[in-house]
Amino acid sequence: MNWLLRFLLSSVAVVLTCYLLPGADVTDFWTAMIVALVLSLVNIFIKPLLILFTIPVTIISLGLFLLVINALMILLTDYFVDGFDVRGFWWALLFSLILSLFNSLFDDLFTPKEARKR
Repeated sequence: MNWLLRFLLSSVAVVLTCYLLPGADVTDFWTAMIVALVLSLVNIFIKPLLILFTIPVTIISLGLFLLVINALMILLTDYFVDGFDVRGFWWALLFSLILSLFNSLFDDLFTPKEARKR
């Protein structure tokens, strides 16, 4: 049940982020659910490979290159999902930052205090 709540909250975070950014659009909540699903799959399978291949650049940039990788994951999700549009790299970078903030906020709000202490 916990994964279903996290998935729905991630979809809400996608909708809220698109509402805040003029450079990102999602057509409806169902599309936001697909975006959340595809983004999680991309983050599970592709992102670790990119991180592995770009370790030297990440070290030289003191980890800031991870923001670039996050933006690339958003752009890849944009490519795969119809009804989701991000208008460029900088909007994708901002989208990833705001989406991370919303997901972190939702995680803090909906995680019981006992589970946070572990």
